[in-house]
Amino acid sequence: MGKKITVVGAGNVGATAAQRLAEKALGDVVLIDVIEGIPQGKALDLAQAAPIEKHDAQLIGTNSYELSAGSDIVIITAGIPRKPGMSRDDLLATNRKIVKNVTQQVVRFSPKAILIVVSNPLDAMCHVAYEASGFPRNRVIGMAGVLDSARFRAFIAMELKVSVENIHASVLGGHGDTMVPLPRYSTVAGIPITELLPPERIDELVARTRSGGAEIVSLLKTGSAYYAPASAAVEMAESILKDRKKILPCAAYLEGEYGIQGLFVGVPVKLGAGGIEQIIEIKLTPDERTALEKSAAAVRELVDAMQKMEG
Repeated sequence: MGKKITVVGAGNVGATAAQRLAEKALGDVVLIDVIEGIPQGKALDLAQAAPIEKHDAQLIGTNSYELSAGSDIVIITAGIPRKPGMSRDDLLATNRKIVKNVTQQVVRFSPKAILIVVSNPLDAMCHVAYEASGFPRNRVIGMAGVLDSARFRAFIAMELKVSVENIHASVLGGHGDTMVPLPRYSTVAGIPITELLPPERIDELVARTRSGGAEIVSLLKTGSAYYAPASAAVEMAESILKDRKKILPCAAYLEGEYGIQGLFVGVPVKLGAGGIEQIIEIKLTPDERTALEKSAAAVRELVDAMQKMEG
């Protein structure tokens, strides 16, 4: 029996994720969207690319959830994107309703699926999916850290003119302005970047990483990033589907780890067939811990704001 992956939301992120999932032959892909014709058209276009790209993944586009039944993984990208000048918090009310509805539908047809949440504001939407699904915490995972660390790695590679494959980078915390890139744990062929770059240049790369999404929004004018976010979600899906047990930074529901209780926060986790199989606690300096607590507090504000909406 082959693997089945459902992608909810056939916009730029969802359609690109469907393309990458199929081309990596990770399984059959169901693309769902509320707009009639969009998922069907994109799935058909991708299916017609299959003979050229040499894969046999089945791609189906649909407006209902029946065809998603029995999915191993569901990637949730549904929601309105952030527009120029719009804060992540502005997205909260609209996307909360969308993600709650999507999750309830998904769970109805795929009660054993692992959920990868991409919708923004990411950390808050993970809470919505977690509560709406009733799933254990290992099966609801937020995509943010993989993207944020990829941005950090790209900027380090540009700066040092080295292969991106040599670079490992670590970013903790919420997805947004309060994320916590960790230069001490970021290396080039095992050498910490703190040995290769002056502190002021590292600070500039950290700042650029924090505003990585906003920089792209300001350049595109009418959209937001989608190639890298799609790749990040697919890397997570691949580690789960192939039980690769990769250590990746993901938004996980913490129950006391890092001194944080009851929040989705980006931390290093081991991703395998069971979803999050281990949350890895690394030693932090007092400054890093303070930055992580500040980031968690920003996530807490969003969650509290959502609870007031419900109240």
